[in-house]
Amino acid sequence: MNKVLYTSVASLALTVGAAQAEQVTVFGPWLGPDQEQVEKVLEGFAEASGHEVSYVGSDSFEQQIVIDAEAGSAPNIAIFPQPGLAQDMARNGFLTPLADGTDDWVREHYAAGDSWVDLGSFAGPDGEDSLYGFFYKVDVKSLVWYMPENFEDAGYDVPETMEELKALTEQMAADGETPWCIGLGSGAATGWPATDWVEDLMLRVATPEEYDAWVSNDMPFDDPKVIEAIEEFGWFAKNDDYVAGGANAVAATDFRDAPQGLFSFPPQCYMLKQASFIPTFFPDDAVVGEDVDFFYFPAYGDSDLGTPVLGAGTLWAITSDSQGAQDLIKYLQTTEAHETWMAMSGFLTPYKDVDTSVFGDPTLKNMNDILLNATTFRFDASDLMPGAVGAGSFWTGMVDYVGGKSAEDVGADIQASWDAIK
Repeated sequence: MNKVLYTSVASLALTVGAAQAEQVTVFGPWLGPDQEQVEKVLEGFAEASGHEVSYVGSDSFEQQIVIDAEAGSAPNIAIFPQPGLAQDMARNGFLTPLADGTDDWVREHYAAGDSWVDLGSFAGPDGEDSLYGFFYKVDVKSLVWYMPENFEDAGYDVPETMEELKALTEQMAADGETPWCIGLGSGAATGWPATDWVEDLMLRVATPEEYDAWVSNDMPFDDPKVIEAIEEFGWFAKNDDYVAGGANAVAATDFRDAPQGLFSFPPQCYMLKQASFIPTFFPDDAVVGEDVDFFYFPAYGDSDLGTPVLGAGTLWAITSDSQGAQDLIKYLQTTEAHETWMAMSGFLTPYKDVDTSVFGDPTLKNMNDILLNATTFRFDASDLMPGAVGAGSFWTGMVDYVGGKSAEDVGADIQASWDAIK
């Protein structure tokens, strides 16, 4: 199959025009504004293809898609917020492999293309790996938020390497300033922000292959590489001079309250590491890109690990095969499918051929540039691990760590919890 695979709507229309129009059903996790936006994209597909399309969203997607698949009533396309569930459904025979050549298209047209192919490839019922998932709509976590005016007033420059970020942290502390706001509090989910730190740091001290081995537990949690990443987090979080309120405040501070230190006068902190969603918790009058901005959480300049990016994203898969379902996946390989959502809000893409000037928000364009510059992309590790670990002992272990427990003991405890469920 041609690697280009419908890079324009016109070619899709010409191909589908001769085929009989179908009803294409799509099921996903989006409600509210996200549902309205994905429906705009699907309207474009309907116009290009002649198919009729209906989308249904649910906040119980993960449970309902399994029920529907087992009952033989799955939609044509399911939109998975995490690869783990899609992997399980592929193994159980509920997903259809994507068309031949789709993997080559992703490698050619997506930044860090091999990463996206790896994330969407699973073993089927026969044990053979195939590409089952197409990633469309991505989130970035490798971000550090700051106030440009505060940096300018203090004479600080945005760091471009991890060495420079650590030197800046030390300089701020030497100047009598507090470099970081860090909050791990999140109710029953307390601890998860620290897992993002450790995951990002794993990509900066270990290879992508070692990261993958950690995610699958082929590399145990008490491996020296994992301990190194945990202690790298501790370099920032366990120094009283580096964190607003001191190290003891890290676990007690709610992650939603942590950004407020950036906006206080004088600043309670100068930097906050958090994902692309965090502006939701900024003051209402704060303008992203003006009052507050972000930079890439950098890699070590003396390493050969490139520019890794940690994030998440939604994976589109065929759960009830049809020509219309195949055509929809092909439509997602058009620039138009991406640029339609880019012109609205809340959408990032690794598609290298898009016109980034169409972003409705210049902040999203800058964030997307980080994604396009990635040499490696990896999904949030805790979301890929078994729930008892990724949403359990990993969270609590990080709280124990900032509370004074050693990285070695924390790693051993988390590994023991994983061994207990094998």
